[in-house]
Amino acid sequence: MGQVFGTGQWDGGLLGPEQSRLVESWLEVPQLVADLSWGLVDTKVLHVQAPAGQVIVKAGAPANHHLAREIAAHRAVTRPLVERARAARLLHADPAANILVTEYLEGVLVEGTAAEQSPDTHAQAGRLLRLLHGQETRTDGSYEARATSAALAWLERDHRIDSDIEQEARRRLADYRTEPAAVVPTHGDWQPRNWLVHRGEVCIIDFSRFAFRPAATDLCRLAVQQWRGRPDLEQAFLDGYGGDPRSAPVWRIALLREAIGTAVWAYQVGDEAFENQGHRMLREALERW
Repeated sequence: MGQVFGTGQWDGGLLGPEQSRLVESWLEVPQLVADLSWGLVDTKVLHVQAPAGQVIVKAGAPANHHLAREIAAHRAVTRPLVERARAARLLHADPAANILVTEYLEGVLVEGTAAEQSPDTHAQAGRLLRLLHGQETRTDGSYEARATSAALAWLERDHRIDSDIEQEARRRLADYRTEPAAVVPTHGDWQPRNWLVHRGEVCIIDFSRFAFRPAATDLCRLAVQQWRGRPDLEQAFLDGYGGDPRSAPVWRIALLREAIGTAVWAYQVGDEAFENQGHRMLREALERW
């Protein structure tokens, strides 16, 4: 992830003309340090040096809805994390241009390091998630129906899910009887690839999937990845969180919907390893019935 740039056009041609001009108006003399974009979608994540210090610039194409979510998250729900220096402060944003600038956080991604397997890391992540979730709870009478419809819509796209598994997944979704859901501010992708660690402290990045959802949905990624075969990590996280927000009937549906989205989305963007994970998630989710 990331390519270092030298001198020349400040953004390396990675931003649109309007976006580039906006950053210049905000930062005066921006200098591109590195392109930290993942490369699977059109979101650009740039490490930039400005006269006032280092920042992160995130931008997307006009049809990219992730930047609007991230801007909304920074404006509405990240304050408890920012106040504790566990998330970046929003410095500038233009929703119409699909661009934002935040503080630069020191640290390395937890994913792929020893910290990923550390109970202390997961305990910290649990405490931070509780801060995010604990700000507000709403009752949403249609969330479950919308989420199920979205999962079914994924199955209408091109994918490589086995036909028998697809039919069973469709049947389980069709049989699910929805009820009003308690929803909270969720991150949407709470996992070590979106955690930084610096001097032993965990920080959170990338709020581009922010939405109000059931609290348990933020545990889906961890449950099918880092917690497999590691009950100590799961328990450390739950101890930090202060409880377990999962309930059996809703949890298995949440895992099924997450698995469908993972398998289809990963195929759409050409991420074969993530697609394979989605197929495994699907099999394991259906085994819960």
